[in-house]
Order: sequence, then C-alpha cells, then structure tokens
Amino acid sequence: MRDTILKFEVSALAIRARTFIFSDPRSKALLPLIERTAPSNATIMITGETGTGKELVARHVHQLSGRADRPFIAVNCGAFSETLVESELFGHERGAFTGAHNAREGWFEAANGGTLFLDEVGDLPQPLQVKLLRVLQEREVVRLGARRPVSLDVRLIAATNVDLRAAVEAGKFREDLYYRLGVVTLPLLPLRERPADILPLARHFLGVYGEKSGSPAIELSPDAEDVAFRYAWPGNIRELENVIQRATLVAPGKMIEPEHLGLPTDPLASAAEARGDGHGLEHLRATLSQLISTGEPQLLDRLIDLAVREAFALSNENQVRTAQALGVTRNVIRTYLKNAGLIGD
Repeated sequence: MRDTILKFEVSALAIRARTFIFSDPRSKALLPLIERTAPSNATIMITGETGTGKELVARHVHQLSGRADRPFIAVNCGAFSETLVESELFGHERGAFTGAHNAREGWFEAANGGTLFLDEVGDLPQPLQVKLLRVLQEREVVRLGARRPVSLDVRLIAATNVDLRAAVEAGKFREDLYYRLGVVTLPLLPLRERPADILPLARHFLGVYGEKSGSPAIELSPDAEDVAFRYAWPGNIRELENVIQRATLVAPGKMIEPEHLGLPTDPLASAAEARGDGHGLEHLRATLSQLISTGEPQLLDRLIDLAVREAFALSNENQVRTAQALGVTRNVIRTYLKNAGLIGD
C-alpha cells in the first residue's frame, strides 16, 4: 500500500506540520477515524507525547470539515501565565484590569465560525476549567469586564501530552470537562511505536532542508538509514526534523553518514537512554520489534548483558540489589559479573 502523504500549506507553521505522512500500519489505522469524525462538529481530544504531530492532526481535521475556509486558531494553554490565560481565551473589555487600555476579543471569538485548537489543555488552572466547561455548554463567551455574552459557533479540538484520566483521579482536572472534551479521542503513537514512519519522514525533511541548504540531492546512506531506523526517537517527529536539519548542514557532501546524525549507533543503548519518561516498556518493545525484524546478531546475549550492566549500575554495584532487580539469585549475578569482567574473583 502506498504511503499516505497529505500536504497543505499553512503560513508561519513549522515544516513538520505541512506534511502528513502515515506509512506505518499503526498510523494508517487512525485515518478512518479521523475521516469519519472530521466532518462533524464533535469536540475532539488528541493525545500523544510532545512532538508526535498533534497540531498537524488538528489542522487535518479542520481541512476535512465544513469549516475549512474559516479560521483555524492554535493556542498553547501552557504558554500564558494564570493571570493572562483567561483574557487570552475569552477576551476583555477596556478597563477590565490594569493595563487593559482597549477592548480585545479572545481566541474563542477570533475562531468564531472555524476551529479552535487548545494545545496542552491539561495545563489550564482549575478556575479556567470551570469557565471553559461553561463556554462549551452554553456556546457563548463573556469577556472579562463585560456583562453581555457573545454567541459562538466554534469547533473545539483539544490536545494533551499528559494522562488526563490520571489528572482527574488526582483532583487536578475536572471530570465533567474531561468527558466534554473527549467526545472523540485520537491517540497519536510515539514515533518509536510506528517505526515505518521514520524513514519516509526523514526523506521528507531531507528534501526540504537539503533544498534550503543548497543540496537538493542530499540523501541518507544505507548505514545512516539503519541508525535512524533503530533509534528510539524520544523527541518524536520534532527531534527527527531537528536531527535531519543539522545533518544537511554538517555533511560535507551529498551523502549523510551516521556520524552526521549525531545519534547513538547502538540501538540497545538508545533504548536504555530513552527510559525514565514513563514509557520504558513501550520503548523496549518497539526497539525489540525492530531488532528482531532486522536480524540483530546475538540479540539475546546482548539484551542480557545490557540488562545486567544497567541493573548493576543503578544498584550502585550492589550484587544483592542487582539480583533482586532482575529476579534472579545473587550467585547467578555474581557468576555473570565475573565472566563479564565487572568484578574480580
């Protein structure tokens, strides 16, 4: 099946958000849901790690809707202080607060008739969550310092990189707003869990940044492609874009080699470095899938060696704690450490 590559130009938007590339089967599986829900006015929640392309999907939903010729406004809820976010979202009248010299519409009014994309909605303070819920329920907004509401016809798309269900259970996010925002949920997988997207995305960025740097024919060598494919990409598409951009600048010729990428060349080390962000098992599972499919030599021996070395280091070289961490006896660990030269006789 051919790659799904959808292009649409948006001024002042990063290059990664101009091309929608879904080559991996797990990515393509999301497309039917996007296409079915986009024409409706249903509120959509897009979930995924930072850098996975949430705004890109939101823009694609907007383009597929009946609002495509109306405004698309993207707002990062974490970019404003708690004192400013209410004015930014809902607007204010002149004199509503110190420094409000003129009346100004908020982002809801600016997006009227179109789509408002609220990124990192989990960062909204709780008082603003109440007001947002009211706006969604009443379909009208009241500016700060005003008494008369303004009617709204806005399609809301929200996004978050945190577990909002856990935030609800912790009392940090309103449950009623959680359900109101999540009429439809579009989960974006991290890049490490859709590895077949890696090289098509890399080639796209190569074309864009190669042309910008005056090397339109620049490409990845087979070894560089192998390193890129095996890397865990904890920063997702954003990291991939930055790595490719740098590589087009530092490569002396038309061929990008592994050293120009500046990535770990050991895929197992890459997976180990990616741990600690709450997705360790997913990192490991995706990396293992890649290694098994590409026939990594002596894979089991290397996995065992990496596991023992990591556990030994994290246990401050305590053999008992290392054995406990790995679920084996101390004698097993001691024998392995001796054979690996990590301890003496």
